[in-house]
Parts: sequence; structure tokens; C-alpha cells
Amino acid sequence: MSTFLPFILLIISNCFMTLAWYGHLKFLHDAPLWQAILFGWLIALLEYSFMIPATRLLAAHGWSTGEMKITQEVVTLIVFVPFLIFMFKQPLKLDYLWAACCLLGCVYFVFRSQ
Repeated sequence: MSTFLPFILLIISNCFMTLAWYGHLKFLHDAPLWQAILFGWLIALLEYSFMIPATRLLAAHGWSTGEMKITQEVVTLIVFVPFLIFMFKQPLKLDYLWAACCLLGCVYFVFRSQ
């Protein structure tokens, strides 16, 4: 089994979760709240179908829960920024780079004891 598989699963999972959390703003902005919630939950089910195997694989490779969570946050930023730019037509801001630097600091502190 490839060591990249958990990361591929995390990326797919984050694509679904970003769509579940924010897609209703683009696609269901005039729909009733209950429809937006149902839309989000149905997509989140797909997200869990990728997230759970990813975390199990990382745990099987000896990753701690903290390491998995920080990695998840980095993947979230990697997925979320293009989502903002392409789906919501938000401008690319230097603040995204600073946020990424902060997350890299988190990665350093969580993984430095290994």
C-alpha cells in the first residue's frame, strides 16, 4: 500500500468537506435552511468515507492524533484557498501565505520530537 494513499484520501476528503460547508452558499443560497443542512450532511457522508480510512492508515503508520490533526489543517488550507479563488472568485491574498507559514510552524512543533 502506498504511503501517499492517506494524503490522497485526505485531499479528497477535504474537497468534499469544503463543498459541504460552503457549497450551499454558492448553489443553494435561496434554498430553505433545512435543504442547505441536508445538502451539507449528504456531502459530509462522502467526506467521512475518505477521512476515516485516511486516519486509520496514518495511525497504522504510527502517527499520533496531534500529527494527524495538524496535517489535516494543512491539507484544509491547500484545498480551501483554490476553492475560494475559483469557486467564490475571491482574490488571492498575501494573508493566505502568512496563514500557511503559521501552519508550517504548527507542523514543526508537532513533528519535532520525532
